[in-house]
Amino acid sequence: MSQLSFFSSEALPPAVADLGGLLAASGQVVSGGGRARISIVVDALWRAEGIAEMIAEAGLEAEITRSDEGSPLVRTASVVDVRPLAEQWTRGAVKAVPPGWVPSGRQLRFWALAAGHGEADGERFVLGLDPHAPDTHAPLAQALMRAGMAPTLIGTRGSGPGLRISGRRRLGRLVESIGEAPANMDDRTGWPHV
Repeated sequence: MSQLSFFSSEALPPAVADLGGLLAASGQVVSGGGRARISIVVDALWRAEGIAEMIAEAGLEAEITRSDEGSPLVRTASVVDVRPLAEQWTRGAVKAVPPGWVPSGRQLRFWALAAGHGEADGERFVLGLDPHAPDTHAPLAQALMRAGMAPTLIGTRGSGPGLRISGRRRLGRLVESIGEAPANMDDRTGWPHV
C-alpha cells in the first residue's frame, strides 16, 4: 500500500479552486453579471471526459461540446461559484497567475489532463502552456519550482510552449501528485511514469 503525498490529487476533497489547473494550461475565463465560466479546448475526447468528470467532482456542471474547429471543448456552466477563481486568475481582461500560487495535486491533474504529454518514451513530461498568455509562462515555471518540480521552459517562440519536467525525482513527484492515468486514455505514453 502506497502512502498519499500531501500534494496528491486524492489528499484533499475536490474544490472549484482545482480548476486553476485548466487556467495554467490554455483554459479561458468569461465573466459577467457576477458569474464566470471556464472553458478549454483539448486535442482528444479522453481529455475532455477526464476534465468533465473532475469538474463534476468539484460540484459544478460540465458540458462537452465541439469548438468551431471541431476539437473537444469542455466548459463549466456560468455560475457565481466560479467568479472568485476567475478574479484570482485575471488582471483586468488578461489571464495572470495568482501571486505565490503553488499547484495542488488536483490542479496538476487538471493541467496534465488538459495539456500534458510525454517525451522520449516517458523520460520527460511536458505540461503545456497557453501560447496566447506568454506573461503566465515564467510565473507558472516558478509555481512548479515551489511544488518541487523544477521545469525547463520550452517552445516560447512557437505555438506549443510548455514546461518540461525531467529526472526521476521530479517525475516521481509529478506522478505521485496527479495519480494514475485515466482509464479511457487513448495512449498510455501520454501520462507520466517513473
